[in-house]
Amino acid sequence: MRFTISSTALFSHLQAISRVINSKNSLPILDCFLLELVDGTLHMTASDNETTLSTSIEVNEYEGEGRLAVSSKTLLEALKEIPEQPLNFHIADNLEIKVEYLNGQYSLMGQNAMEYPQAQELGQNAVQVTIPSAILMSGINRSIFATADDELRPVMNGIYFDITTEDLTLVASDGHKLVRCRSFATQGSEKAAFILPKKPANLLKNLLPKEQGDVQIGFDDRNAVFTLENYRMVCRLIEGRYPNYNSVIPQNNPHKATIDRALFISALRRVSVFSSQASSLIKLSLSENAMKISAQDIDFSTSAVETISCQYDGNDMSIGFKSSFLIDILNNISSQNIVIELADPSRAGVIVPEEQEENEDLLMLLMPMMLND
Repeated sequence: MRFTISSTALFSHLQAISRVINSKNSLPILDCFLLELVDGTLHMTASDNETTLSTSIEVNEYEGEGRLAVSSKTLLEALKEIPEQPLNFHIADNLEIKVEYLNGQYSLMGQNAMEYPQAQELGQNAVQVTIPSAILMSGINRSIFATADDELRPVMNGIYFDITTEDLTLVASDGHKLVRCRSFATQGSEKAAFILPKKPANLLKNLLPKEQGDVQIGFDDRNAVFTLENYRMVCRLIEGRYPNYNSVIPQNNPHKATIDRALFISALRRVSVFSSQASSLIKLSLSENAMKISAQDIDFSTSAVETISCQYDGNDMSIGFKSSFLIDILNNISSQNIVIELADPSRAGVIVPEEQEENEDLLMLLMPMMLND
């Protein structure tokens, strides 16, 4: 079998799918890419046994067909240093691979592809839904930071896709913070839901910026298949029931403060330097059209206080938050101004953009911390 292919096209596709491969694998064959030549198209696959990512490129010239596994590390390192030029691959019957380029050649051994695990097929009852790639990318980008790393409650370690006939909602929460990103620009033909693990969500986050058009998602009780323009990902889903996220969002929050987001973030960053390293507690004290941000570390006798202007005409109140969580939330909202909606110091604060983007309803929630005074 032989074929000719562009060096940079091959490298960029292999590099994109290589993110699936773990540094330590239970099966040695999972350290490899699976290469398959069929009808002049080179299909490339990488897998960690739970998530499988594949892509394909048309080759320039070819002879014969076949499949083999090849060490991902060796191939990527070798291709990284080659500038754009045609590469000639010759694969012998004993799976010896010769790669010829302008001024030299590489020689390496392939492995039998029979051992490479097959991606799971979806069952008969699979649900299909189509989502524009920009909406999926926006939802994943804004919610993935709020997922948990909790061995005891694995359902919290992924992004919950809640599909209805009216909208699509992506939810993530670690018990301290929660993101609910609802899009009215896409919907399903029936009510359905699944929990996408963090690793495949991160893979999609990296792939989607280069993609156009729609993403087709098919899923059953155990697996999901994401079909993009240039990539196809099959992944195991997190099994279990996701908690009722709407029940934790406080409904009537009479105290509302509207603040310039960038101004708020920079003030938080300055003041949080002086907070207790153990808790990162910062105190927000709201009074008429002003917010006082303060922090102190009793152990080291350090403290800071800063006042910023905001639109607020409710009762005076103080509430404590973990500064790093609050900064994370503000970094994942894109509007110029944000609104903090509060009920009392013991209930979660709701943070929303002052102006929602078209066909979107974004809400973030942060649990308060107890104030000592």
